[in-house]
Amino acid sequence: MCSTIGRNRIFIIGVLFVLVMVAGPLGLVRAQPVLPAEAKSAPGEPPAFLNWALKPPMGWNSWDCFATTVTEAQTKAHADYMADKLAPFGWEYVVVDIQWYEPNAKSFDYRKNAKLVFDEWGRLLPAVNRFPSAADGVGFKALGDYIHGKKLKFGVHLLRGIPRQAVEQNTPIKDAPYHAADIADKKDTCPWNPDMYGVDMTKPGAQEYYNSVFDLFSQWGVDFVKVDDISRPYNQHRAEIEAVRKAIDHTGRPMALSLSPGETALDAADHVQNNANMWRISDDFWDKWPLVLAQFERLNKWSKFCGPGHWPDADMLPLGIVGQGRKTNLTKDEQYTLMTLWSIARSPLIFGGDMTKMDDFTLSLITNEEVIAVDQQSSGNHQLFNRDGLVAWVADVPDTSDKYLAVFNTRDKPAGQDAGTGVKVPVKRIDLHLNNSRWIIRDLWKKTDLGQFNDEFAPEINWHGAGLYRVSMQQSKILSSGRYPGL
Repeated sequence: MCSTIGRNRIFIIGVLFVLVMVAGPLGLVRAQPVLPAEAKSAPGEPPAFLNWALKPPMGWNSWDCFATTVTEAQTKAHADYMADKLAPFGWEYVVVDIQWYEPNAKSFDYRKNAKLVFDEWGRLLPAVNRFPSAADGVGFKALGDYIHGKKLKFGVHLLRGIPRQAVEQNTPIKDAPYHAADIADKKDTCPWNPDMYGVDMTKPGAQEYYNSVFDLFSQWGVDFVKVDDISRPYNQHRAEIEAVRKAIDHTGRPMALSLSPGETALDAADHVQNNANMWRISDDFWDKWPLVLAQFERLNKWSKFCGPGHWPDADMLPLGIVGQGRKTNLTKDEQYTLMTLWSIARSPLIFGGDMTKMDDFTLSLITNEEVIAVDQQSSGNHQLFNRDGLVAWVADVPDTSDKYLAVFNTRDKPAGQDAGTGVKVPVKRIDLHLNNSRWIIRDLWKKTDLGQFNDEFAPEINWHGAGLYRVSMQQSKILSSGRYPGL
């Protein structure tokens, strides 16, 4: 009997020894989440997170129309509108922008020493007076569930770093023997917002802090995160960008990652497309023609870096009612230019206006399925020429020999001249492999076939206006379902 007991003890001790050798010393190993298949990459393959945004993201962001003041009721109203009117055309993200953790946020201004809401681990929480369903520790979980119930996706804004107030209180870091003051870099602050200190990624506990923030987002069901004050200056923030990437992957939940603001450094193109799904190429974009004009060259420079899962971002669409109640300053021609340029360059389409006050013209701009198809499906997008403000871009139509053609007249209107000007595009410049000199052109904005053309196409384009076309050897068609192929 004694010898049998002894053998059993030896066997049990041996099993425990093997477990310790495989798993690590008991009590020191924290279980890691099992990542879904899409969150893992085989050695040498592109990052798996690229699969989370194979097309440029399309959605709504609260900043342009509500600034720092958006509420739960307003967010739900916009989710309702998107689900009803826009979802059939590919719009899917509903994003709550900055200061959702500040109870008394005002307008477009940031308040110094504003009281923020955060938990015992220094992680920001929604202000309950603005987001009532966040009470009792629920956070954004209930709002996320509401948006998911509409078959849409939920996004939030996050400032880089750790709340200054959490550092002052020296809150502990979840799942780590460190505190906020151990990882904060008080010399690294946002130049335009007073809420956060940067995180020193050389310090123990820094990655664990970011992990804890994104673990909380994962519990809330977040599908999209816009991380701000991080892509300018880009190279100084590489460590925190990588930390955010690791933290998202650590959760095991697909969350599209947007970096803001720009202008992102062009020499960081390889790094950013291996860490983010979209990144800003300019500072905040607003409804002023000079800002539209400036995006042409930026999008041209970044065009070779856009592709499945990684998208240069020309910023939100300030259309309809913006700026807490005013109508967009862009003329109708300028709005056509905006939507045409964003689409032919495959920028993410993030609507910034108040959707609950949508007018018919604005709705027509963002629900033209043939135009949206250019943004969502085309490839090989690049500028064909810029002749003193007369601009053309081309792109390939998937699975065909057809081409998309966008033409722009960015010139200012001469005094006393109402008519626009012709933008001449020789067929050879479009690079169609045609057997003869005749081709068929369809106007995508008007959804009309214009007929056959020989050698040259020279549409008359209004000043500050644009045209968008499909060039082919056969009549272009819309599916009987009313939706353009692939949407």
